[in-house]
Amino acid sequence: MKKILTISLLLCGIICSLSAEIVLRKDGKPARYAGVFNRGVIEIRDFSPRKNEFRGIWVAVVENIDFASHSTAAGFQKDFRVLVNNAKRAGFTAVIFQIRSNCDAFYPSKFAPWSRWLAGKEGVGLDRFDPLAFMIAETHRAGMEFHAWLNPYRVTNKTKLSKNAYLKTLAPGNFARLNPHCVLVKKHPDGNQLLLDPGVPQVVDHLCAVVGEVVRNYPVDAIHFDDYFYPYEKIADEDAASFRRYNPGRLPLDVWRRNNTDTLVYNVRLTITRNNILQKRRVRFGISPFGIWGNRKNYAAGSLTGGKESYSTLFADTRKWVKNGYIDYIAPQIYWDFDHDVAAYAALADWWCAVVRGTGVKLYIGIGAYNGGRWRSNELIDQVRFNRMRPEISGAAFFSYRSFFGKERNAGAQRLIRYFQMQRKK
Repeated sequence: MKKILTISLLLCGIICSLSAEIVLRKDGKPARYAGVFNRGVIEIRDFSPRKNEFRGIWVAVVENIDFASHSTAAGFQKDFRVLVNNAKRAGFTAVIFQIRSNCDAFYPSKFAPWSRWLAGKEGVGLDRFDPLAFMIAETHRAGMEFHAWLNPYRVTNKTKLSKNAYLKTLAPGNFARLNPHCVLVKKHPDGNQLLLDPGVPQVVDHLCAVVGEVVRNYPVDAIHFDDYFYPYEKIADEDAASFRRYNPGRLPLDVWRRNNTDTLVYNVRLTITRNNILQKRRVRFGISPFGIWGNRKNYAAGSLTGGKESYSTLFADTRKWVKNGYIDYIAPQIYWDFDHDVAAYAALADWWCAVVRGTGVKLYIGIGAYNGGRWRSNELIDQVRFNRMRPEISGAAFFSYRSFFGKERNAGAQRLIRYFQMQRKK
């Protein structure tokens, strides 16, 4: 297998370009194709970006990571215009903005209170200002796409409070506060993680209503989910009650949990499709999951990796969602470098290429730009160059805005911006 991969990479380099370069680690040795699993040499070369190459930038509002809270609509408008202008000048083609982070909303909603990250307090908006309508208009005016990013389940990442005590701190109209039986608690040594229980049918109905409200009322280009389904620290028996009550087919626990996330994704897809038909639109549905679906050592269809698995830990069968056409695009978060021992970039990107091949589902690679300050200087650029060698990869999304602009920017992300700008001048 090692010889075949090495030969195929070498042949591709000879056929496509005479200026192929071997990816080197910081120690000057060639980076391995799949870390400890395959030591084949990686070669990359420069390709011009394809027409309509997707270059998205994530803007996270939770904890005000990428966008501050505001006391006035004017302040919000000013800062968002700066954001759009920065992204446009840097060469990005889409803004992926988090409009729901904690069962809340960055728009007037019948199903969720104003986000605490908007004006500093949950349930409080900015007078009669509609942030989402404004953001979509400004992004479109700049010739970019607006992808509405929603975290479906999260209530809070961590709290020292009990479930009931925390729910009382939420705005009166918050779905979690109104429906405590729909809230799952994952206990951690340093606090409680609260999320909507994927196993309760009422939760699926609520989330479809949330998505339906957005696609009916706003001209978004896509609905975008992230990687948070079941908790990363695998739950034990926290969902035992819903497992007993909502499992008419008597499925095994792991299968039941995966069926729950399948059901959500499938029904969100139906919600968007129905609206597209009624409004004669083309709103897409995309998901950005954890980069590893499953490891080869555990699943024959898995990747040459050795990390946590979306399939068995988050109970998110992301591969199935592609194969069954539940989504329009997938943006797996491959937040590791070429030289990673158990989750090497090249092997994972190629695995996802094989998954989408022949399905019609677009593949955008999620790239961890926040690592640009500690990786070798050209790592981010080389990941983009590698993507362009693969016809199945239609672009990338970068996490996140603050890695490129403001106080949090890093050297690798700045080099990537210059690379994009230099190519536009050619």
